[in-house]
Amino acid sequence: MSRYSAAEIEAKWQEAWDKAGIFRASRSGDKPKYYVLEMFPYPSGRIHMGHVRNYTMGDVIARYKLATGHNVLHPMGWDAFGMPAENAAMAIGGHPKDWTYGNIDDMRGQMKPLGLSIDWSREFATCDPEYYGQQQALFLDMLEQGLVYRKNAVVNWDPVDMTVLANEQVENGRGWRSGALVERRELTQWFFRISDFAEELLEALDGLDDWPAKVKLMQANWIGRSRGLQFAFSLIDGPEGHDRIEVYTTRPDTLMGASFIGISPDHPLARQMEKDNAELAAFNTECRRMGTSEEELEKAEKKGFDTGLLVRHPFDTAWELPVYVANFILMDYGTGAIFGCPAHDQRDLDFANKYGLPVSSTYAPETPGDDFTLPEDGGEAYVPPKTEKVRYVKGFAGDEVQTGEQGIDAAIAFCEDNGVGQGVTKYRLRDWGLSRQRYWGCPIPVVHCDTCGVVPEKKENLPVRLPDDVSFDQPGNPLDRHPTWRDCACPSCGAPARRETDTMDTFVDSSWYFARFTAPRAETPTDMAEAEYWMNVDQYIGGIEHAILHLLYSRFFARAMHLTGHLPQKAIEPFNALFTQGMVTHEIYQTRDENDRPVYHLPEDVEDGKLKATGEPVEIIPSAKMSKSKKNVVDPVNIIGSYGADTARWFVLSDSPPERDVEWTASGAEAAHKHLSRVHRVVSEIAASDAPATDQDEGLLRDMHKAIHDVTGGVESFGFNAAIARLYAFTNTLAKSNAGAGARKEAARALVQLMSPMTPHLSEELWQTLGGEGLVTDAPWPQADEAMLVDDTVTLPIQINGKRRAEIQVPKDMDKSEVEKTALSNDAVIKALDGARPKKIIVVPGRIVNVVI
Repeated sequence: MSRYSAAEIEAKWQEAWDKAGIFRASRSGDKPKYYVLEMFPYPSGRIHMGHVRNYTMGDVIARYKLATGHNVLHPMGWDAFGMPAENAAMAIGGHPKDWTYGNIDDMRGQMKPLGLSIDWSREFATCDPEYYGQQQALFLDMLEQGLVYRKNAVVNWDPVDMTVLANEQVENGRGWRSGALVERRELTQWFFRISDFAEELLEALDGLDDWPAKVKLMQANWIGRSRGLQFAFSLIDGPEGHDRIEVYTTRPDTLMGASFIGISPDHPLARQMEKDNAELAAFNTECRRMGTSEEELEKAEKKGFDTGLLVRHPFDTAWELPVYVANFILMDYGTGAIFGCPAHDQRDLDFANKYGLPVSSTYAPETPGDDFTLPEDGGEAYVPPKTEKVRYVKGFAGDEVQTGEQGIDAAIAFCEDNGVGQGVTKYRLRDWGLSRQRYWGCPIPVVHCDTCGVVPEKKENLPVRLPDDVSFDQPGNPLDRHPTWRDCACPSCGAPARRETDTMDTFVDSSWYFARFTAPRAETPTDMAEAEYWMNVDQYIGGIEHAILHLLYSRFFARAMHLTGHLPQKAIEPFNALFTQGMVTHEIYQTRDENDRPVYHLPEDVEDGKLKATGEPVEIIPSAKMSKSKKNVVDPVNIIGSYGADTARWFVLSDSPPERDVEWTASGAEAAHKHLSRVHRVVSEIAASDAPATDQDEGLLRDMHKAIHDVTGGVESFGFNAAIARLYAFTNTLAKSNAGAGARKEAARALVQLMSPMTPHLSEELWQTLGGEGLVTDAPWPQADEAMLVDDTVTLPIQINGKRRAEIQVPKDMDKSEVEKTALSNDAVIKALDGARPKKIIVVPGRIVNVVI
């Protein structure tokens, strides 16, 4: 019997799969289709254990569906545009294309040894001109459909990198890469009209039954539907052209507690006033250096500038409120103006206390406790949930107890009846700005002509290819400095014109790739026949970090692609089921330098809590996300080299539920490899056995059918760790069984098949050893016999004078007297009685036998 050699086995069977073309997908009329997709990776150059876990989960599903008679599509590609490639080009003096494609080659070479059931013939990278050319065609169709437009917008601008930054790329007011103080600038940008779909995107979440509830909630919160009041304060002696300030509020029930008006530094009124007020201009400039994320604004110190202007309260013309420019108000939320009610908003209260503004409550607790103090008397802002009942002291329906929701409805009704604004529904979701001032992205296919204006490029001229001869020796977008690419002829009139030098946000690239996989070589964005067959993605798998933007943008894009004729109606929600997996973690090992700063060490440099080289003790931080900077990474390539891909796959699936984090440990990997070696040994011994049948055959086969039932349920429910636990138990049963060779071989074949989605290479080898026909990957999934799942016998423990001494197996329907006889014939009972008669025998049917002596 040969030893388990993962290296030999895995190379052998990967070659066999490739030769058979077993994972190449094509349309079939006689099988149900199944499309499984993991979120495709960015080609950083190295795979990590998170990749291993993510793609192994998808591979288990793909292989299981293949075995259950489905026509499976399981593709792979690369999310390849973006700033890291440009940064690398700047750092090493190369070209982003060379860096990117080199990394793709490296990562493909690292991934293939995992034995993933991927149709590599469909592979593409988003930086392939064949891909982004079709993306440009989509853009033009969406432009024609009115789904894309251009407008001036306030953006985060990095003055060193000379590019727009997303909110997430602004850290403590500075650019994430350059460290420069970020400015808020007004630039002309391209936008997708995603906000037009806000209500549809929100309502459709209710139909996504196989999505995690937390993901749907995150999307709903991001879309942010709210019912409120839009109205205006009259401006007293305002600058020319400004006689009112429009406000939208979701808490109109607090209008009688208004204390001040706040406007954004980018509000038209603030921009006009700063022209004649140097102090205000300086304040606004300082505000524009802040990031625009809600989190950052929430953390920042609240500052205001008193404009000296006043407005009249809509219900009392003698009630005047001061107007402040405030650093915590964004122009693209609501109207860019708010009224502050300090009593019921902690931010407003902090602001009011800072600038000596009045505080007045509009409601208080229904039954205030002894420790409650009104905000105007020095307490904190009182902000109960809208569903909680409060006593309105300045309400719009009299002095009464209502919930906040009832109070808001009453306020809107009162204001509408009195001609003060109207109730409106608004959304937090804003249109998607897609312009990026960088080279390594999909060029926006339009031309700027002095005569014709903005002109779409002709489709026959697509792709608008990125030029290769660019340099990164100075900041900014090299496309702006490339005359032979930038300068072109107008597609409409033929006059000299200028290409759009902005490229698309990389979120665009990943918002439709799933559709392209259905026909990756089509000469249009999709082939409708292929899309009709393969869509939707039946199972999508990826990290929770993509729960909002990627998924929301993909849902919008699917709708846009349907409207422009590239996807069928059924695909407007492109992902039928979504699974968000946990991370792979590892201990961090650190020591301290002479300045008490942490020094991190690789796992292979540590043994028994000490550095191998010096014996110095290390501080161990448990179960942290793997990070290159913390050096707590485990290289999958080394793991595969040491133990084999099947061990890595088995371990990342077995240790915890897949939605939770899994901690990688050397001992866990060794234990997984030891178990697979045992499976190899046990099955090999069974294959060589010719023992005759015994009375234990039926018991083993019953356990086999129970294992088939349990493992099948585990795989179908993403309970991979539970399925593997059942496989451990079944392996033990098989190893200890005294059944005959026929029953043991049948059970071993079932074990090998049940393990094949998790450990495909070992399973192929053992399938061959057992004389299985063809490839186990091609073999039909074993079916559990329902009759074998029902136990005809029960195991009854025997207690003698209250202590458990033995057990017997009897038919479920055995008569009590027969159970007594069987118990009295048990060796342990005979020995305990020592020839005497029992005083009493108590049989509890199906549960226990008590013998009193």
